[in-house]
Amino acid sequence: MGVTGAALDTAWSPDPGLLLSLSLLLGAYLVRWRRVRDRHGPAAASGWRMAAFAGGVAALVAALVSPLDRMAEQLATLHMVQHLLLLDLAPILLLAGTTKILLRPVTRALVPVERAAGPLAHPAMGAIAYVGAMVAYHAPPVYDLTLRSDLAHVLAHMALAGAGALYWWHLLSPARQRLRMGILGPVAYMAATKVGAGLVAIALGFAPELIYDSYARLPEVWGLTHLEDQRAAGLLMALEQSLVMGIALVALFVRAMENAEQADRRTERLAQAQMVTRAHGNRAAHGRP
Repeated sequence: MGVTGAALDTAWSPDPGLLLSLSLLLGAYLVRWRRVRDRHGPAAASGWRMAAFAGGVAALVAALVSPLDRMAEQLATLHMVQHLLLLDLAPILLLAGTTKILLRPVTRALVPVERAAGPLAHPAMGAIAYVGAMVAYHAPPVYDLTLRSDLAHVLAHMALAGAGALYWWHLLSPARQRLRMGILGPVAYMAATKVGAGLVAIALGFAPELIYDSYARLPEVWGLTHLEDQRAAGLLMALEQSLVMGIALVALFVRAMENAEQADRRTERLAQAQMVTRAHGNRAAHGRP
């Protein structure tokens, strides 16, 4: 059992390269957002879209730059919060901040990449990457290595962020609606990944003993034993996965209803246009102006 009553290290982790990259990402988005808004109006680049994208960048800062990064090395619960920010919250907010028009330069660049990737660009790879990253990261040898090695820690975060971005891109991207299987397609896509992640959560939440040796060598904080901390991390993960799946499915259902309504309006306009064309044709056939 570790030493009790220790205080958490709450120092920031201001990596210059990471901060520069995030600043460039946000700056490029704002330039594109202003250009689209000026040319196509607020509907194509609304204020809430910009706020969502900025929130996604803020989630990345919270996960990788704020004191959470240091605190996550000391508590499994906070480590799980960091993972969930990278896998779910950040990519969801970033994609929520986009529209087809806003993403047009990105999708143009991605088209040849997707063609070259072939089967690797299929949505199934997003699900495999998501579950694979979650399972691999939480394997005890890998997890303990990331707590000991800064390089392994950075590479693991890159893998989690990449897997989360790929997974949510296939599901939520307005420019690549790859899952065209009605309501059940997204349900199956999400269920496959969330069940896989849920098994990891159950393993952590109900483990009879401490899985990660690295925590055993650290002081206990917040009045939690290391085993209680590990179990809390697993239960937090299970709760977050359930909430995210439920909210995402509701959002997808609403978007499907909106798309169906737009399709009905287009069909109605086309039918009216055809009626007008036929009426003009009949007048011309009878010599009437």
